[in-house]
Amino acid sequence: MKIDGGCHCGSIRFEAEVDPATVVICHCTDCQTFSGSAFRTVVQTKPGTFALLSGAPTVYVKTAERGNRRQQTFCPTCGTPIYSAPVTGDTKVVVLRVGAIRQRDQLLPCDQYWFRSSQAWLPNLPKIKKQGEQPVVDETGGRRDS
Repeated sequence: MKIDGGCHCGSIRFEAEVDPATVVICHCTDCQTFSGSAFRTVVQTKPGTFALLSGAPTVYVKTAERGNRRQQTFCPTCGTPIYSAPVTGDTKVVVLRVGAIRQRDQLLPCDQYWFRSSQAWLPNLPKIKKQGEQPVVDETGGRRDS
């Protein structure tokens, strides 16, 4: 599947090919921290198909629990996570952050990694109140239903 995407501010744009059957959710605590959420959804690119069309991401090298070192890239302006790559910077195959992909609604996860670190409240998600949009919040942090 051919995909494209980029960061929130539009500085970074990319395209690649991915196999939708390889989309996974990672519940490791590093992914929770990097995503600012309960998990991160990722997909690996097919070899040689990733192309950075515009912008230059900032690189942070993280060392995982098992000692594996990988580049984590993000937009230096808006902070959107873009991809991870080998510490060498080789982008022949990268692991894209699904949230930065325009076709993200078509990329359904097929597996979950590091589930032992998943948030205990995730099974309750279907039962939590749902709103179509974010409520209006005033300058004092007060919320009013719109």
